[in-house]
Amino acid sequence: MEKIRLAKIKKIIPDEFIKDVKSRTSDELIRSGFNCRADSRIAIAVGSRGISDLASIVAAVAQHVRNLGAHPFIIPAMGSHGGATSEGQMELLEMYGISETTTGVPVDSSMDVVEIPSGGLENRIFISRAAYESDGIILINRVKSHTDFHGSYESGLVKMSVIGLGKHAGALELHRFGVYGLRELIPKTAKVILSTGKVLAGVAVIEDSLGRITNIEVIHSQMILAREPELLQIAKRFMPSLLADNIDILIIDKMGKDISGSGIDPNVIGRIGIRGESDPQFPIIKSIMVTDLTERSHGNALGIGLADVVTQRLFNKINFDEMYKNAFASSFLERAKIPVIATSDFEAFNFCLRACGTIQVNKERIIRISDTLHTGEMYVSESILRELLSESSVEKIKDFSPVFDEDGNLSHF
Repeated sequence: MEKIRLAKIKKIIPDEFIKDVKSRTSDELIRSGFNCRADSRIAIAVGSRGISDLASIVAAVAQHVRNLGAHPFIIPAMGSHGGATSEGQMELLEMYGISETTTGVPVDSSMDVVEIPSGGLENRIFISRAAYESDGIILINRVKSHTDFHGSYESGLVKMSVIGLGKHAGALELHRFGVYGLRELIPKTAKVILSTGKVLAGVAVIEDSLGRITNIEVIHSQMILAREPELLQIAKRFMPSLLADNIDILIIDKMGKDISGSGIDPNVIGRIGIRGESDPQFPIIKSIMVTDLTERSHGNALGIGLADVVTQRLFNKINFDEMYKNAFASSFLERAKIPVIATSDFEAFNFCLRACGTIQVNKERIIRISDTLHTGEMYVSESILRELLSESSVEKIKDFSPVFDEDGNLSHF
């Protein structure tokens, strides 16, 4: 079993992605008829998610605002991410190529907020002071399944208007209600925020399972609540998946905040990691190992608790201050718990193998992915390959090869 070999497969996905993201964004802004007053100050709200070619979308929005004679500026709309600091959130944007130098647009990363009347809701409502004092806000975010719950509104423009724009104060306030706050209070809070007229429009983005942008849609503020549930259903058709329902060992090369809000997408691995919330019925995975943390996470390894085994390499990269601020803001502490730590990739695999119990030789069910956002290509064991090749949507692109090199490290993906 130690010399297990995996074959590389590829999902056959139609090439329906947008090849020129900047031009499509510009076209969408024109098509939508978006307008704003000349000489007005417009806040472009940008989150911390790893949206493909995010910098091009931001640049196109900024240019359109300038073309209208207005003055755009960028604000991080990412709740408590970046260690809940102005500097940390500025750094996250810079990692996506978004800065005053690269865009020609100033960035205001202040964490200051204003509180607005709650309209009778049980929660308080906060909005970034820089955004609220502007003449209008444009939201940019990807619409996708949420990692904590499912409902009509999950991850998208609605959530960004509440938690993203609310900075650390807004994130703390909504998360103190747990999943109820996310599922029930976010839409109600968004309705109050949108009723202020401060949000002018949203740019909704959808990606396929290869991380390629398939949809860009500019939505006027009064239509966001009506349109987003429809976009969410479209996004769910593109959602990454592991293709198999029963897996012995899942090897994940890297996790991170730019991959998923929970580092490892619970929708992909079938583990929620929130007390009181039921796991999805599938997939069922006996053991999960994760070997590394992305640089763009800035040491925030929230979601590490969803794994069974991690490597010393990953553990050494954790910035506990960053991770714990995010964990406390979300209130889901299970996701910040540290799993078994292995000295090498090979040792991590053997820990997982031991935890699986008895597995018949040549019937092991193993999958290796680069991360939970990009599952268009993966490595699979022979028993899983036999199942998948019967489907026309999968093809083998690399024959069976060893999982580890002579030093016990995972082979190049």
